[in-house]
Amino acid sequence: MAKGLGKGVHALFKDMSSVGDEQVQQLSLKDIRPNPYQPRKIFQKESIDELKKSIQQHGILQPIIVRKSIKGFEIVVGERRYRASKEAGLHHIPAVVRDLTDQQMMELSILENLQREDLTPIEEANAYETLINKLSVTQDQLAKTLGKSRPHIANHVRLLTLPEAVQEHISEGEMSMGHGRALLGLKKKERLQELAEKVVNEKMTVRALEQLIQKMNDVPRETKKKPKRQLPYYREHEGILRERFGTSVAIKKSKNKGKIEIEFMTDDDLERILSLLNENQEA
Repeated sequence: MAKGLGKGVHALFKDMSSVGDEQVQQLSLKDIRPNPYQPRKIFQKESIDELKKSIQQHGILQPIIVRKSIKGFEIVVGERRYRASKEAGLHHIPAVVRDLTDQQMMELSILENLQREDLTPIEEANAYETLINKLSVTQDQLAKTLGKSRPHIANHVRLLTLPEAVQEHISEGEMSMGHGRALLGLKKKERLQELAEKVVNEKMTVRALEQLIQKMNDVPRETKKKPKRQLPYYREHEGILRERFGTSVAIKKSKNKGKIEIEFMTDDDLERILSLLNENQEA
């Protein structure tokens, strides 16, 4: 499956929104159901309202794509147009009916949304994970197929390891993906949700959060000697490495030697980091 992924998906993607000589039908909105594989969970009211006004003024410029189901039709591409048409008080909508399998339907809906690039980071992460699982491909294969970098795919998917409450903050725009990636570097995972609430309540910047997490991670055990202050040079490069590897990184320097510690959570996480290191060697 993985070997033919690129050609197959790109063929679907290329044909996704083009209706060509296909027959456009006027379907009743009451006979159409939303896409069960729709990765987008949040539809901004402002966006739907704007599209509704456009439809009221100019009509629907591009038909939606549906497939026949047991009861009526299921949307493959065009759920925003469907929702806006209902808001506009229409009873029918132009549509192209295609014969698609569940897998083809899932691929088209996910790829169409990824092409728009306005998913929330969590929705995008779920879309990548769904494609990886359903198509039985690796993150690297998916990255090459979609024209994304491997770290881009990996960093999104890692957000799904955050508690659901934290993911909701990101989905609702209360926290950025940068906040989520910083939280992944917290060693005491039981404090993730508490820290996320602090970020939201105090409107903390990503940089401030990274500094706080570094302090929380570096709380020393009882020692006789007071630890030395880290030089700004090392702190700066720790930040660069954290951004690169998407995890906690510590640069430790003693009198005659030093070391770089890169934290990983699972075997998959380790594999991701090793892959990034190998990319640097090949470059």
